[in-house]
Amino acid sequence: MTHSFIKNQVQTGKRVGILGGGTAGATIAIRLAALGLETYLFEKNASLIDGPPMCHLHAGGNLYREIPDEDCVALLKQCIDILRLYPYTIDVRPTVFAVPTRDEGSPEDLLPRLDTLTDAYRDLIAQDSNNKVLGDPENYYQLYSHEQLIELSEREQVAVPSTVDEWMIPVAKYLDLNKVKFPLIVVQEYGWNIFRLAASAQLALEGYEHAHVFTDTQIQQVMPVDCENCSNADHHVTKWRIDYQQATNQQATNQQATDQQATGQQTAHSEQTESIEVDYLINACGFRTGVIDDMVGVKVTRMVEFKSSYVTHWEDTGGQIPEIIIYGNRGTPEGMAQLTPYPDGYFQIHGMSKFITLFDDGLVASSTNSAQPELPQQYVHYIEDGWDKTPLQARSQQAIDYVAEFVPTFNSARTVGNALFGGQQIPGEDDTLRVADVSLYSNIRYARAENVKASSTLIAADQIVDELTSLGLIDHDTQANRNRYAHEWSYLVHNDSSGIDKVARLLAEQRGFPVAMADVNHGIREATLDDLSVDKTVL
Repeated sequence: MTHSFIKNQVQTGKRVGILGGGTAGATIAIRLAALGLETYLFEKNASLIDGPPMCHLHAGGNLYREIPDEDCVALLKQCIDILRLYPYTIDVRPTVFAVPTRDEGSPEDLLPRLDTLTDAYRDLIAQDSNNKVLGDPENYYQLYSHEQLIELSEREQVAVPSTVDEWMIPVAKYLDLNKVKFPLIVVQEYGWNIFRLAASAQLALEGYEHAHVFTDTQIQQVMPVDCENCSNADHHVTKWRIDYQQATNQQATNQQATDQQATGQQTAHSEQTESIEVDYLINACGFRTGVIDDMVGVKVTRMVEFKSSYVTHWEDTGGQIPEIIIYGNRGTPEGMAQLTPYPDGYFQIHGMSKFITLFDDGLVASSTNSAQPELPQQYVHYIEDGWDKTPLQARSQQAIDYVAEFVPTFNSARTVGNALFGGQQIPGEDDTLRVADVSLYSNIRYARAENVKASSTLIAADQIVDELTSLGLIDHDTQANRNRYAHEWSYLVHNDSSGIDKVARLLAEQRGFPVAMADVNHGIREATLDDLSVDKTVL
């Protein structure tokens, strides 16, 4: 680490290994390093939090008509929680939900849930006034009739909207009002920027002296070190050994293998592999979670789904527009359409049909022989090496055409040869599951993060902290732990939006995306950020 801004950290002497540097692994690492645990985070890619596709803060789960109300309330709580950890990642603009005329559902069907969510948001603010990050509860959602939209369509568009009416002007102008039912629903569900999330996590971890981040690193094996009754099902493990290989060593090994193969020699992998022993092991490998489960010897049922969204550019917006959701039945030719705005006319598109975001053979399950579902090799190739140009171009154009069914002028948008994609893990056998966090195996000091939505990662970290406390590895009643529940995150004192901008733009460029996609149109208001500031006297 290049510097440390965290004062008065209590060093526990205990080590935790976290495998996987996605949103779950990085967030858990921040949480544990703040408590003084020597935290070792291993990530295969060159930077943290690099997929799968995400763009939406599900503060209420309103994209998912099929999930129960209690899951929606859970998503609301989780999103407010994670927003307060990563405030500079949020693009503050509403989301417009429309039920198409071809759909059997009705907008009125959604209103009881929205009222429940409004009440839940009001209760969260009553518990802590700093939870008021989505605006006033009374404005959590609003309805727009056909008559209101006709009136708004006649107004001049505002380039930088500041009221809900102003946000709705381009919707009234561009959306084909003959293809949707009324009222339209406008909800304060914001955008969530993956490049800014990666930048925030990177900067946060750089400040903790107990955080040790290994990117470009491949896990070779994990093995129990101290194991009691290892032959029994109820055996106990108190230490794990992690064997890993960093990219430079991996390249050296590959070259050595090539040279030795040419000369008939055997490769000595042990000379290139490094090891570390940890007191607790956390599996946060995302869609590859089953690989580590197999190494550990844990039997579990899960699914993995390959999904993709597509980056396009649309010059004819006339200014900023909200996110637009057209409901549909997942997996059918009329699945949900999602148009997500970024600065400078860039848009990310999801179309929840099997010719856009989903794939005929993209959902796979684990087997009796392995906890790791096997994706078709083509999708593994896309994840590891990038999309092939021809199918990417075809699916991107299909995404544009799909949105243009409801936003006709969007047919002038163009593909830009980019996609946000990846494998998503789904615990169990229910592919509609949207709320899950962590599984704990106390007897072997092992945890598996199984976050379907990134917003649940901080809750997962809390559960792991409780587990480490019960195992005697850390003390629960510490100032650092109280800071978390007061949302006093130290990196926010030492980093502002401009610092996040710089790192996020670099990450976007390194990953081959337009630099503008690392920015937001509307950041969290300064007044809100002031409320979220840390009391420096407790650090």
